[in-house]
Amino acid sequence: SQQKIFKAGDINQDGQLDFEEFMQYLKEHEKKMKLAFKSLDKNNDGKIEASEVVQSLKILGISISEKQAEKILQSIDADGTMTVDWNEWRDHFMFNPATDIEEIIRYWKHSTVLDIGDSLTVPDEFTEEEKKTGQWWKQLLAGGVAGAVSRTGTAPLDRLKVMMQVHGSKSNKINIASGFKQMLKEGGVRSLWRGNGVNVVKIAPETAIKFWAYEQYKKILTRDDGKLGTVERFVSGSLAGATAQTSIYPMEVLKTRLAVGKTGQYSGMFDCAKKILKREGVKAFYKGYIPNILGIIPYAGIDLAVYELLKSTWLEHYASSSANPGVFVLLGCGTASSTCGQLASYPLALIRTRMQAQASVEGAPQLNMVGLFQRIIATEGIRGLYRGIAPNFMKVLPAVSISYVVYEKMKQNLGIA
Repeated sequence: SQQKIFKAGDINQDGQLDFEEFMQYLKEHEKKMKLAFKSLDKNNDGKIEASEVVQSLKILGISISEKQAEKILQSIDADGTMTVDWNEWRDHFMFNPATDIEEIIRYWKHSTVLDIGDSLTVPDEFTEEEKKTGQWWKQLLAGGVAGAVSRTGTAPLDRLKVMMQVHGSKSNKINIASGFKQMLKEGGVRSLWRGNGVNVVKIAPETAIKFWAYEQYKKILTRDDGKLGTVERFVSGSLAGATAQTSIYPMEVLKTRLAVGKTGQYSGMFDCAKKILKREGVKAFYKGYIPNILGIIPYAGIDLAVYELLKSTWLEHYASSSANPGVFVLLGCGTASSTCGQLASYPLALIRTRMQAQASVEGAPQLNMVGLFQRIIATEGIRGLYRGIAPNFMKVLPAVSISYVVYEKMKQNLGIA
């Protein structure tokens, strides 16, 4: 890694890294620079001398003279002491792009692989190079296929979750075993996948809109000095998520209606759409929209915060020679952060699903979001807001594993490294 750091002094690099990525890297990776500094400072006196530079490079198999080492230090040394302390080191690398950045961005890209059925995560970042070479659409395609396979693989648990969210109550205690039994008895094995078609179909438009919208919002929110901070990123991501959700929301309603539907009630998604339209009008397709949009903020916020925390902890404690944490660490961090995000937004998701299903549950009063909240708390307490969370979390591990394996296979087939 030292080698890379010295190469990083080369300001006129080939510009593969845009400034916004660089600033992002600086915020997150002061720790990484600290590591590099520590590894160079052999005698731990808080300063790097020319002899230490020579020594470090020798280990890497590069022999330079003390004179050349002094030259390197001079470029970093601001106060002319011929040694470099931490502040000078940090300031120097603040203003010179480091080659390590790409590595960190590449490995720690959040969300491509993780599709746990709720696509509320912040969209992917693509480097300029990926955009130029067209790798971005291959990555999105690979991610989409992975999502489709993983959703299909975990669809029975997803349908069970929806059933528990809609029908579960104090009097109607559905647990995992009884829920599956009920579904099998009512519609046979095939019924376990009811609603999965829509769930898979909506991946493509949602991903495309989210990705496009994210790029647009980033342009709007970039500050005058060309910087895009973490907050702006988060806001762009959340807005992009909201934009995508708004445009495909009727499909969310269809998925819920099909999942809670009885055998023979609808012959397919088009039939379902026609019947809802005829019976309840266009408005029905936006039922539960408000809790859905409100749910994006706690989900994305907590997901991102936990992910960044885990990532910086890993980089601080375990990144010795490379920024590559390995598959398990990455998937672990991603899974943990999405799970925390889901925990936070789950009550809103439950309210959303209830509202989407309301009209199809005969005789149920049509309550608004606040009314539903109050009724659930009054009749079932806080626990009522978390109905169905067990199957929801049971599907996380299989979903992540399936989507990762499929994503890697797809990447090989599409020829992306």
